[in-house]
Amino acid sequence: MSVLAEPIEQAKTNSLEQHWMPFSANKEFKSAPRLITRSEGMYLWNQNGDRLVDGSSGLFNVPAGHARKSIADAVHAQMMQNGYTAPFQLGQPTSFEFAAKLTKIMPEPFNHVFFVNSGSEAIDTALKMVMAYHRANGDAQRTRFVSRERAYHGVNMGGVSLAGMVKNRETFPVVMPNIVMMRHTWNEENAFTRGQPETGVELANDLQRFCETYGGSTIAAVFIEPVAGSTGTLVPPKGYLERVRQICDEQGILLVFDEVITGFGRLGKPFAVDAFNVMPDIITLAKALTNGAIPMGAVAASDQVYETITEAAPENAIEFFHGYTYSAHPAACAAGLATLKIYEEEGLFDRAAELSDYFLDAIWSLQDIPIVKDIRGYGLMGGVEVHPLPGKPGIRGNEMQKRLFWNGCHAKWTGDTAILAPAFIAERSHVDEIVDAMRKTLMAE
Repeated sequence: MSVLAEPIEQAKTNSLEQHWMPFSANKEFKSAPRLITRSEGMYLWNQNGDRLVDGSSGLFNVPAGHARKSIADAVHAQMMQNGYTAPFQLGQPTSFEFAAKLTKIMPEPFNHVFFVNSGSEAIDTALKMVMAYHRANGDAQRTRFVSRERAYHGVNMGGVSLAGMVKNRETFPVVMPNIVMMRHTWNEENAFTRGQPETGVELANDLQRFCETYGGSTIAAVFIEPVAGSTGTLVPPKGYLERVRQICDEQGILLVFDEVITGFGRLGKPFAVDAFNVMPDIITLAKALTNGAIPMGAVAASDQVYETITEAAPENAIEFFHGYTYSAHPAACAAGLATLKIYEEEGLFDRAAELSDYFLDAIWSLQDIPIVKDIRGYGLMGGVEVHPLPGKPGIRGNEMQKRLFWNGCHAKWTGDTAILAPAFIAERSHVDEIVDAMRKTLMAE
């Protein structure tokens, strides 16, 4: 008898072994699991019935709070009407409606979006857009890409190639060639800087040095997280993004902003483009696009990028030979439309901006704790970094994450840094809960 033929009641209902979990210490987790059985608003409930405040909006992707009924209703209605349409040479109305409404909140040059299923897919799609753009311009010699140390751009092979976090690539040695890394922007003298550091703009000149070393005409694009998120909230120094943009303009290099985390109000503005007033050529999006309800990502292309690629193709030919089976899935588009409606009707981007000062004050109150090495933050996003155990980077952070869970708070940790990013529906009392749980956890060390 096949496994599928077994009655459900005979299955191994108390085993966790069958699920190979992502980015998890599987053996350790399954020996002492931390399971979420319910979520609503700012809270999660574990398998013991204990309530936890969500300090990281899931993985920064639930800014409107958990279990929003209007999103679920929109998805249900769409699934009952049309659960799937093949996206190649066919269309369905919801994707066009979503694209139209999404571009209305994007900066002006971004009037075209290509839908994918995750931030990782968005990065690989952006890489292909860059290649297609330069080929259409007759610049096929631009085969080099620039990323940064401590960068995270998803886990598909393009993103792994751009990765500047060693654990994301050391096991996977076969990656794209011709990737060069600018230095990251954290330095010790800027520790405990709130907002943008005053010093460090000169780090952008790494790009100029690459142009002089390899030839600017060989570089296709620079990929940058405006605020480096998954590595622990590295805020760009004043003038840094502006200098990168200037060099790109001088050398004909495309600038790609990875706004998978920073997009949709996280920095107190709709996008980092608005927060820092620096305009890229391509923007990658995901996470908050559907409030975490259904996997979805997108790549927003400037008019110049879109028109260059589409106008170079022969008449009636496919202009961009790329896509996924679930690109612009009807249910995901319905979730996106419902999410945008919540953002607008509840003024959540403005709420995030209004809560930012209180949030940053609260996390900065942790700087008196001896094991705290640094605190960084911008908008409604902060990093609290602890001193690593001698010779064991990341071990303390891993233990802290588990202790924090049992102390009543979920937060994403990368290495020895907690990344705090509450939902935009949060009240000051929720911020207090998050910081109180952090203090309890940090002080117990």
